[in-house]
Amino acid sequence: MFIGRKDELDYFNERYQSSGGELLVVYGRRRVGKTETLKEFARGKEHVFYTCTECSDAEQLQAYSGRMLGQNGGRYSSVFSGWRDALGSVADLPGKGKKLLIIDEFPYMVRGNPSIPSMLQELWDRGLKKENVMIILCGSAMSFIEKEILAEKNPLYGRATGILKMRPLGFYDVIRFFPSWSDTDRITAYAVLGGIPHYLLQFEPGKSLAENIKKKVLSRGSVLYNEVEFLMHQEMRETAIYNTIIAAVAAGASRFSEIHDKTMIDQNKLSVYLKNLISLDILRREFSLEQGSGIKTNVQRGLYSVSDPFFRFWYAFVFPNVSELEGGDINGIYRSIIAPALDEFVSRTYEEICREYLRSLNRQEKLPFHFSRIGRFWDKSREVDIMALGQDGDKCILGECKYRRSAFDLGDMKKALAKWERPDEVYWYFFSRSGFTKGVKAAAAKPHLTLVSPAEMIKR
Repeated sequence: MFIGRKDELDYFNERYQSSGGELLVVYGRRRVGKTETLKEFARGKEHVFYTCTECSDAEQLQAYSGRMLGQNGGRYSSVFSGWRDALGSVADLPGKGKKLLIIDEFPYMVRGNPSIPSMLQELWDRGLKKENVMIILCGSAMSFIEKEILAEKNPLYGRATGILKMRPLGFYDVIRFFPSWSDTDRITAYAVLGGIPHYLLQFEPGKSLAENIKKKVLSRGSVLYNEVEFLMHQEMRETAIYNTIIAAVAAGASRFSEIHDKTMIDQNKLSVYLKNLISLDILRREFSLEQGSGIKTNVQRGLYSVSDPFFRFWYAFVFPNVSELEGGDINGIYRSIIAPALDEFVSRTYEEICREYLRSLNRQEKLPFHFSRIGRFWDKSREVDIMALGQDGDKCILGECKYRRSAFDLGDMKKALAKWERPDEVYWYFFSRSGFTKGVKAAAAKPHLTLVSPAEMIKR
């Protein structure tokens, strides 16, 4: 069953219904679901779906020719004379509707023949853009796509009629993979696996969460056990250095100075490494919501975190314990190291889920006002888990998130309310994994206070 991607499918179908040519570039990290989404989009439509492989240019042309020529009634010989004819043949595909060509893993084709983007540019400018065609170029090598395909001065710069960077699935799509699990187990599964469909499909809904983690993540030979190492070697050259940096951030080093102290990497080099990890969506840099834009140009400011949940889990629990896991001590590692730290680990993702919940309400116009920005707030003396601001900044939503096994009590509420004494129009949202005490429920009868449980979030 195909789950999610409604926005992406709507986007593709809208472009498919347009008049004139469409040249789309679709990219995103490996395993994010690009191929399956494009297959779902192409279902029921006349199309050619060609997946490039790492091979010689001649072999690629022969394979592409075979795929295309199987669709055009034998108008051409068995192999195109060159890539110019091969790519231009999209206009001759049979059918009355839009001629749809999807080239998956397009960077492999370009690496075999760097002149292909120039040929495609020439074909597009000379007439393909006026034909009823839709060409989708898809790739997983994000840095290659951004630097070699989309960047200024490259042949295809400015030719694409649409560029879509696919992101992992959101929480509300992820929980559909595990419909029978408890609310807290679904939240934990999202915190462990994130929104990568390939990872989610490894877990078996009929087994417990703990059993899935032990069998599917911690066990040698499982797909997810070596997944991070595989991806790092695909994208990075100095994997040992990048491993050190990501592990430091996953262990709690969030400021540039803290990362430097843990890794002892030269600060200038560390800045470059951090930028590379951010460009690959492995790390992110966050700023307090009310900080000015000028501070963001300084690489030593802001808070760093591991943006991908599975990377964060792997570097927090697998990477430091590889020796023991290689020796087969799976149950011991889970029982003594992972299980006691799991609630604290999930709490950081829980804040992101709470923000996603507010975003969903914002889209449905079910909040006191429509916010234009959402994030976190901190200064030297206080920290607020969630802050959302209206366009004029005169209205504010603040959120406090508690992911623990005891109920949210009046002491928690008083501490939260004491963090904000400005005269803005403030609406508080309190999120608690384990519910709320009677005193909090009574106090929440007052205006501007809303209590949200995991069941309420998931019901939305």
